[in-house]
Amino acid sequence: MIADKSPNYISKEEYLSYEEDSSIKHEYSDGEVYAMAGASDAHVTIAGNLFALLRNHVRGTGCRVYMADMKAYVEASNSYYYPDVFVTCDARDRELTNYKKYPCLIVEVLSPKTEAFDRGDKFSDYQQLETLVEYVLISQNRKRLDCFRRNSEGIWTLQFYYPGSEIHLETVDFRTSLEALYEDVT
Repeated sequence: MIADKSPNYISKEEYLSYEEDSSIKHEYSDGEVYAMAGASDAHVTIAGNLFALLRNHVRGTGCRVYMADMKAYVEASNSYYYPDVFVTCDARDRELTNYKKYPCLIVEVLSPKTEAFDRGDKFSDYQQLETLVEYVLISQNRKRLDCFRRNSEGIWTLQFYYPGSEIHLETVDFRTSLEALYEDVT
């Protein structure tokens, strides 16, 4: 026997239609919809700094960088998320206008309320994206970046970056200092 869907269940088609006209963003996870809260100054500044650096780095390569307002669709878990920053270099994503399915790099800036989800269930969903090679978590409370990288055997490894470290995002061969990401963050 299969249990009935929650009375609050909506289809992904209903979600996408509703989300087009909504004044606030919602994430979608297999029929459940979650409103997104606003972000702090530190959160927005860190994401903006990384977006600007990555955008300049990938210019002319065929890769595209998105931030905050573009959804990433994880078909295997029937989920739509709004990563803080992500990169796709896959030509198939050029055909999709309201979401992307083939990111190679996803970045989330952690907040106290979302950190457990970003490290847990959301990361578990993201791991089902065959094109995803790096998943980056950036703390907004202290200077620290965690980079999860899928190796050639499909195993996820973790590399920590602290102040004074040079960050290397291998998917797009991008290098920067941790301090550059935290510029203007107080």
